[in-house]
Amino acid sequence: MQEPRTLRRWQLFSFGREHLEQVEQPLPAPGPGQILVRVGAVSLNYRDLLMVRDGMGMAFDLPFTPGSDMAGTVAAVGPGVQRFATGDRVVNTFWGGWIDGQWPTGAVLAGGPGPGMLASHVLLDAAWAVAAPATLDFAEASTLPCAGLTAWFALAETGALRPGQTVLIHGTGGVALFGLQLARLHGARAIVISGSEDKRAQTLALGASHVLMRNGDWPAEVRRLTGGRGADHVLELASGPNLDRSLQATAQGGRVSIIGMLGGETLSASFYAMVLGRVTVQGIGVGHRRALEDLVRAIDANALKPVIAARYAFEALPEALDHLARGAFGKIVVTL
Repeated sequence: MQEPRTLRRWQLFSFGREHLEQVEQPLPAPGPGQILVRVGAVSLNYRDLLMVRDGMGMAFDLPFTPGSDMAGTVAAVGPGVQRFATGDRVVNTFWGGWIDGQWPTGAVLAGGPGPGMLASHVLLDAAWAVAAPATLDFAEASTLPCAGLTAWFALAETGALRPGQTVLIHGTGGVALFGLQLARLHGARAIVISGSEDKRAQTLALGASHVLMRNGDWPAEVRRLTGGRGADHVLELASGPNLDRSLQATAQGGRVSIIGMLGGETLSASFYAMVLGRVTVQGIGVGHRRALEDLVRAIDANALKPVIAARYAFEALPEALDHLARGAFGKIVVTL
């Protein structure tokens, strides 16, 4: 396929949705160790709304291109690149430079302050990409770098999830539904807390054993459903004061993964629930490249299909962001 001489990208020249603009720029050539990727799809995260709004307090130069999660095709490779060849299907890593082990100083966040993915072509360090799953299309594969890997890192990589355990999941967004699917994949039971009665049937159809309403006494109900034991793992996507209730529903020696902050940036929890329950509370900042490669293999081996709520054209990014802000059952994806 002959590449055009220019690329298209969304840029933010000043913070605020009203300042998003489409621009056309010369198509760059990959330098040593780089790959040029023709983007097929970009999945959106709640973080993208925050980055567009105010940059989440980070210092970086404007204009910048938002969007952290992409799947596409390698259009060209620079000198010295051996990981990929032209025509390979790839997804990017959310953290550029975090390959394995402990998070390294200097790792770069995609979608600000690092390179953004909402473009027709993206120039990446070849080490910042992995082979895309053979069983997924671009839209499905684009959901893995942040949402998919976050759930995998919490449950499989750091949580050592085992068959027969119980996973408590808050919400029905991208990370939550990946958590549900991965729990079932590992032979675990998933209990979902939702604020929407309308999503109950969809959540049960995806494999949840129970869907509990957020406005009820769900900690007590989780205890009842587990014979008094509580949940072995909790994906805490609300945080704020919700953490205290999650601890009430966690088993002795269980694990709570702090992922989202829809309930606020300040956590509130009972000292006794945490200490007497011997609960491990861990923060999950997505994950490294090796874990993403593990997730890709698991998806291909088990034919797991990410849940996509809607697909929008590249030109319809404002409408896609509106949908994301309203909330969705699964992921919102922009396709090219």
